[in-house]
Amino acid sequence: MALAIRDTDSRYGVVSRALHWAMALLFVWQFSSAAARVFFEDTALESFLWGTHSQLGVVLLVLVVLRAVWALANVSRRPPSVSVMAKLGHLALYSLMIAVPTIALIRQYGSGRSLDVLGVNLMPGFEGEKIAWMTDLGSLLHGELGWAMLALIVGHIVIAVLHRRLTNHDVLKRMV
Repeated sequence: MALAIRDTDSRYGVVSRALHWAMALLFVWQFSSAAARVFFEDTALESFLWGTHSQLGVVLLVLVVLRAVWALANVSRRPPSVSVMAKLGHLALYSLMIAVPTIALIRQYGSGRSLDVLGVNLMPGFEGEKIAWMTDLGSLLHGELGWAMLALIVGHIVIAVLHRRLTNHDVLKRMV
């Protein structure tokens, strides 16, 4: 059986599945780094994981934008949503996957600190006073929205498993 590149009405294509599972693995790393920052501060584990947090956040932002563009390009071929709640849940996930790193980038810029991602300087940084509204926005929302996104991701996983066990909608089969 040949692997379909594009989505079909019964299954997601190889590009959609690759983006989904690559992002899932990167989110495991990302949330592990955040948890290490909270629960294992000033340890080797925190130092190892936290050092990648900003860079990985930018990579995830790029991947979610690519994934959204790919989804829009395949919108007429994609498997249908099983409910309005599923559509709203996915919309909330995509919104947070864009908002959380964007808020972090705003905070990073406002702090005056430089940002290098995979050896590319995205923000050179600056001398002088921080831009308070930017750093305040990030301090207020980045972490809290990140943990809300984790709760939605866990809910997404639980619902996918429940759909398989309790209904005739084996939604997992469409993404594996």
